[in-house]
Amino acid sequence: MTPETAEAESGASTSATAPGTLPVPPPAPGVPPARPAAPPVPSCVPPTLSAVPAAPPAPTCVPAAPSCVPAAPTCVPAAPSAVPAARDGGGPVAAADAGPLRFVVLGDSFSEGVGDRADGVWRGWAALLAEGLAAGGRGPAFLNLAVSGALSADVADTQAPRALAFRPHLASVVVGVNDTLRRTFDIALLARRLDRVCADLDAVGAVLLTACLPDPGRMLGLPPPLARPLARRQRSVNAVVHALTARYGAVHLHLADPAWTEDRALWSADRLHPGERGHRAVAGGFHRLLAARGLAHGAPPSPEPLQPPPTRTEALLWLATAGTGWVLRRSRDLLPQLLLLAGAELRHWADGTGTGPLDARADDTLAAALAATMGR
Repeated sequence: MTPETAEAESGASTSATAPGTLPVPPPAPGVPPARPAAPPVPSCVPPTLSAVPAAPPAPTCVPAAPSCVPAAPTCVPAAPSAVPAARDGGGPVAAADAGPLRFVVLGDSFSEGVGDRADGVWRGWAALLAEGLAAGGRGPAFLNLAVSGALSADVADTQAPRALAFRPHLASVVVGVNDTLRRTFDIALLARRLDRVCADLDAVGAVLLTACLPDPGRMLGLPPPLARPLARRQRSVNAVVHALTARYGAVHLHLADPAWTEDRALWSADRLHPGERGHRAVAGGFHRLLAARGLAHGAPPSPEPLQPPPTRTEALLWLATAGTGWVLRRSRDLLPQLLLLAGAELRHWADGTGTGPLDARADDTLAAALAATMGR
């Protein structure tokens, strides 16, 4: 998810692990799945985004209790293989491939691991998850391409070619928050980029991992006139992610609901990145969803952090150094436009129209983006 706080690109790594639990809301509106076998996609898009068609009824093998982390799924394939099987319409994963499961990660600082430091480097949920994918001590081949500050353009133009060369069995694509923090935000362009990335990975047989994320204005506690424009943007990004999840049968983790965002113990001092406990919760959530599909065979990551949380002094020091630097960088880019957007919010409130016209405009833009990208 996320704004830049570190600039180095992560390399291949693995880490020891164990389970996290994440609350997940019931399935909700999204774009109807293109693959019959795709699981239902939970929604973090509010009712105002009526442009996204309602999802079809959930498959009967999905537990009725709402959860992004199913407790006891009943539709786990019998005798799952260590390598994901080919899916209808996707590229083949060779049955004769006896090598390690290949897991690649694309995205920004959320996937790079910012907020979870181990042995002096960022570790994060992806490395924690990687260790629990294979049983019997057979670690996967793990490549983390996520970089702090990455935009959807960086993922499409720089990270995706390297990911395709890796020929992954699993590929995580989580990006978009940094796009919402730019004056050049364009939901149609973001949708086209992510669709191209997902389509290319799907064509080589990769099972996709996706997540929707909370908007940064809410996480930072910005005043409503500043927070609402960012919230509209992030809801649009999440709607695109839900549509792509349904289209490509991705494994989706819902991280935008209040049970996740309001649990302060899951977040680092900056309120924009998970702390160690939060990264473990994300890893545990993905592990349980992958296990339900027969794609994770090792032990899940422990939900309990191994490092003590930052002290108040350490948190304040971070906010005074790295946090201040981030604010200054964003101020040159986003702040002028955000003030204009806040002015529009205040004008609509002053003339009695409220947020309705601005919400409707965002809905129309989102609907056009989805229709142009996915013909829906």
